[in-house]
Amino acid sequence: MKNEVIINTDILAWAIDRAGFELPAFVEKFPNVLKWLAGEKKPTVKQLEQFSKKVYLPFGYLFLHEPPQEKLPIPFFRSSGNHTKKVNINVYDTILLIQQRQNWLRDYLKENSFHALPFVGKFQNTTNVKDIVTDIRRTLNISENWASNFTTKEETINFLVEHIEDSGIITVFNGVVENNGHRKIAIEDCRGFVIVDEIAPFMFINNSDWKSAQMFTMVHELSHIWIGHSAAFDYRNLLPANDPTEILCDKVAAEFLVPESEFNKVWKSHPEISFVSRYFKVSEIVIARRALDTGKISKTQFFDFYNDYSRKKYSQNLIRSTGGDFFALTKKRLSITFASHINNAVKSGKLLYRDAYKLTSLKGDTFQNFFTKYF
Repeated sequence: MKNEVIINTDILAWAIDRAGFELPAFVEKFPNVLKWLAGEKKPTVKQLEQFSKKVYLPFGYLFLHEPPQEKLPIPFFRSSGNHTKKVNINVYDTILLIQQRQNWLRDYLKENSFHALPFVGKFQNTTNVKDIVTDIRRTLNISENWASNFTTKEETINFLVEHIEDSGIITVFNGVVENNGHRKIAIEDCRGFVIVDEIAPFMFINNSDWKSAQMFTMVHELSHIWIGHSAAFDYRNLLPANDPTEILCDKVAAEFLVPESEFNKVWKSHPEISFVSRYFKVSEIVIARRALDTGKISKTQFFDFYNDYSRKKYSQNLIRSTGGDFFALTKKRLSITFASHINNAVKSGKLLYRDAYKLTSLKGDTFQNFFTKYF
């Protein structure tokens, strides 16, 4: 048949597995693949283009002689184990996207005489939790009881993000790959990641997660920046992997959000998760974690509470999942600070629109309308 091409079947099988599909299920929706794999039929260029989109693979990869050796640029930690080398394709592609944005921003900031951030890696040789927490608070210019000024989790998160970005850290919230609602990032696969850099550190928080978990993830990632170690994590049950750095960052996040000395006083007079949650203006799940860390409840009690809390939050998310303002969502997906740098670079002629579209995952009128709205 005209336009048929010879393809290495190993590449096809690798691409399907790489995208996280089981072959029988994939073949049901894409039956031609079975004949290609068996050598009974050759695909056309058009069919291969459709296949590449289905498995989220650049078209040119299909013509390689053998599968490429793809490697995560940062360590990935699972709560159920240690370091892993294979992650969900949506997580992998998002890490590469953020890395690409970081590479551009680092070069842009250096060209414009921005200096290295003094706090990045400042505590790489210490494990003193309180010293790290104190320095994070000082750098962000927030007090120990900063959260008591707010009534909602949204307000609390927005305040913290504003101070984090003011310090020079790009903070991205997204629950899908770029703007593709069909490529969701499950919180079971990744709660967040941080790519440390002395001039352009990036944090990614899974926006599909509960607000309370997002808060914990953010501070956990801040800890990584102060310690100087990039990492991604699934953080299941809000528990760290069995790794010294992960455990340290977890302790820093807990102390930052709920200082142990004050927590002990409040719990002694009112040993109830709901009361202590209202006192510290953080979620009940964070208080449950603190109670577990300080030996006030057992692991069994914590997991029972966590599972019940998860079911309630899942039901609430189903009720609330009704879309929203695309441009407001884009602002969180890009980070207003990163978007500001893109805007300045385009206006000064240092960045072509073509490249700006790629860096922002926005095109044409959508790009123009977004930047007109916010800048």
